[in-house]
Amino acid sequence: MSAEWIAISNALADATEKAAAHAVAVHTEPRGSSSGIIWRPGLIVTAEHALRHDEEIQVTFPDGRATSAKLQGRDPSTDLALLKCEAAIASPGAFAESAGIKAGQLMLVVGRTRASGPVAALACVSLVAAERRIWGGASIVPYIRLDVGLQRTAAGGAVVDVSGKIAGIVTPKFAPTGALALPVATVNRVVDALLAKGHIARGYLGLGLQPIRLPETLRETLQRREKTAVIVLEVEPDAPAHKAGVLIGDILTAVNGKPVMRLEDVHAHLSGEQIGKAVNAEFLRGGVRREASMVVGERPSGGN
Repeated sequence: MSAEWIAISNALADATEKAAAHAVAVHTEPRGSSSGIIWRPGLIVTAEHALRHDEEIQVTFPDGRATSAKLQGRDPSTDLALLKCEAAIASPGAFAESAGIKAGQLMLVVGRTRASGPVAALACVSLVAAERRIWGGASIVPYIRLDVGLQRTAAGGAVVDVSGKIAGIVTPKFAPTGALALPVATVNRVVDALLAKGHIARGYLGLGLQPIRLPETLRETLQRREKTAVIVLEVEPDAPAHKAGVLIGDILTAVNGKPVMRLEDVHAHLSGEQIGKAVNAEFLRGGVRREASMVVGERPSGGN
């Protein structure tokens, strides 16, 4: 092996060791675990989808100590969960700015197993977008996709850049292949919200929706280029949409003047900042255009 390859290999091993000092194994069952990162003193961030229970949560530290942790809150829309653990006193790692991340750059994914110690994978940044809204309506800025085969134990681990700084938390939940790197700013936003409320405030209209394809004749009549919209399948009693007079069977075509083609186009108007504000919905009822103003409420659990 050439000296250059030896140097690269040693550098990767050193970066893994440094990042693993902040990584813990998170487990709620006799077997199996996921990873978590000591994000702030006393606070651990982990993958929400891998945290199977809200109680009897254990974390294993780099020195092999296992202790209990308390769930502070979950955010399925970003696949992040926050744990409180007094024993997590190690200083968090240095964080990287996400603005300079580009497609083609190399990253390390570093996690920890409860029995075998650190786990690592070399990843390539396959895609960077300025912003993308993922399932559940959460906006990720920037959106960073990694080309990496992620084992279950590494979910919730750290994404480490070439300088050894933590660039985010890794999750396979939203990527059919590979994984997403949830950037530091997104993680901090979720952590702050979970500390303040124990949950993430999401906007809510009280609608059950499904995408549909519009007939060509209807599109021509409406002079609408978009081929799809969403149809109302359910209206919850006393929800904002119900109070605005929306009915089952209405076809939602636009919100605040922007076309609705899929569910994500509705979610885009239901961020926490929109709670208490009115949105103007355009829809079809019996082929006739109608409008309704709805005041966005705070979602209790699920729903649109």
